[in-house]
Amino acid sequence: MNSNEAAAIREKTSEWNRALREKDAEAAGRFFTDDLVTFDLAPPLKQTGYDRRAMQAWFDTWDGKIGYDVTDQVIEVGDRLAVARSLDHMTGTKKDGEHVDVWTRSTVCFRKEADGWKVMHVHSSVPFYMDGSFKAAIDLRP
Repeated sequence: MNSNEAAAIREKTSEWNRALREKDAEAAGRFFTDDLVTFDLAPPLKQTGYDRRAMQAWFDTWDGKIGYDVTDQVIEVGDRLAVARSLDHMTGTKKDGEHVDVWTRSTVCFRKEADGWKVMHVHSSVPFYMDGSFKAAIDLRP
């Protein structure tokens, strides 16, 4: 693995996290390719492209900054493609008073473009209890 390329991807991850914490939908959109596909926590099953207005609407549901930490990140880098996987911890308070403290699983695929590494695919998930309830297992901790 090229350590310089992995460092560049770690820096992109840090910049993305800053955009989330600051609730900056415009800055958040700079990290994505035009053909981005996301498999996110919220519906639908598949989202194509970056929707700045939807991101800003989600940001607007938070009271104050969003805590977002990427842990256990592993990055594999090729010539034009790279993959990062991690456990991500999101915390904060919603405007309705709900306190959020949830861990998610994340896989992010990058493509090297003329202007550097950009995110082309994001898959975020939480496990669910397979006891028939199908309840999201948001109480798990690493």
